[in-house]
Amino acid sequence: MEVGSENPIQDGEMAEDMNGDDSVGDVDGGTGTDSVGDRPMRKAKRLLTRQSSGGDGSNTSSAQLNKKIPFNKNSRKSRDGRGRGLPKKGGGGGKGTWGKPGEELDADGNAMDSHDPNYDSDSQDENIAFEQICPEMTTEDFEKFFEPMIMEYFEHGDTKDVLEELSDVNIEHLKRRMVEFLISKALDHKDHHRELTSVLISDLYGKVLNTDHLMEGFDDVLTRLSDLVIDTPDASTVVGKFIARAVADDCLPPKYVVRHKAEDVSCPHTKKAAEQADVLLNQKHGIVRLDNIWGTGGGIRPVKQLIKKIVLLLKEYLSSSDIKEATLCLTQLNVPHFHHEVVYEATVIVLEDSHERAAEMMAKFLKSLADAVIITPEQFKQGFQRVYDSMPDLCLDVPNAYQLLESFAALCHKEGFLSDAMLKDIPQRGRKRFVSEGDGGQVKATSS
Repeated sequence: MEVGSENPIQDGEMAEDMNGDDSVGDVDGGTGTDSVGDRPMRKAKRLLTRQSSGGDGSNTSSAQLNKKIPFNKNSRKSRDGRGRGLPKKGGGGGKGTWGKPGEELDADGNAMDSHDPNYDSDSQDENIAFEQICPEMTTEDFEKFFEPMIMEYFEHGDTKDVLEELSDVNIEHLKRRMVEFLISKALDHKDHHRELTSVLISDLYGKVLNTDHLMEGFDDVLTRLSDLVIDTPDASTVVGKFIARAVADDCLPPKYVVRHKAEDVSCPHTKKAAEQADVLLNQKHGIVRLDNIWGTGGGIRPVKQLIKKIVLLLKEYLSSSDIKEATLCLTQLNVPHFHHEVVYEATVIVLEDSHERAAEMMAKFLKSLADAVIITPEQFKQGFQRVYDSMPDLCLDVPNAYQLLESFAALCHKEGFLSDAMLKDIPQRGRKRFVSEGDGGQVKATSS
């Protein structure tokens, strides 16, 4: 057989087939082997073949098989022609992925990521514990916070409000400073405020303060006594009273006084305060007396005692005509809520005195109190209304009380502290109606 005339395979193509660069025979499988020149050659089974470099369209079947599958922008298959064309990591890897498909079936439902659609905030409550953190207050913030609170406490005297406000702040490192601040402020005020300070220290003990805080705070006060006596000359005596009262209230141990008294200190004011506290504690019935060491002042006094003091200062004013002294005595009583009693007692004294001088002096004194806003318009109204309601009883002692009240009210209205409405409400004395007025012979008193 002639090779050049009967074999359809060209020599070049045979060479390529023998080198394995191309395939011959059945692309669908065939027998899988062939022999050329007694050499077995394995047929290549390929699904896709490369297109021929020629564009004559003679190899159309190969071009159809070689057509590439289009990729979209979200496809996760490899685009470089390598690999098996499967998604990376089985579809569970890459940016923006949430695991392999079907992985959600094995999840326990407690997704920790807040951006996960399966995230449930209620299911995390058992695993998350919240702890409140309160930052420590600085010294500058402490003074800005504590001073207005103490000033307000001196007005209402309710220690519960102070405890509630202190519960919201962290002053653990400033408690000794709080004791020193309380006593320093009390030195600038009256005995009534010092009594409130002692009560506050007693109520804070065991809840906010302990014995160490109080001892350290009083140590700071004793160290500063040389400076405190400049503004408060009797600071040593007052601090000694505070120490003795704290011992009586079981806030300080008695050994604190003994230790400071035995110490050889160079400051005479510190030594004087310790000696003052020791004397108060060692006197007969000293513990009982220390409960009233600051006296009773302000609204703590009984009403009868306050009335007696108000009447006394008004009568002293009529004798001395000193408005400043009378005003000072009134403010020292520290009962601004009870100043309507001053209006009432002043009017009653004018009616009982029945002299024009007493009416003019009282009107002048009440005018000065009104200008200084020591007595408010509401208290003037309340005081005069009490006089109006008491007129039937006052007439028993002062027969011409209605005429005297009318003239005194007109004088007060002229001074400008009695309103027109109160002037019109002055009660008038009833007059007798006789038989000639048609009452059937009866005589009775009615108001005009």
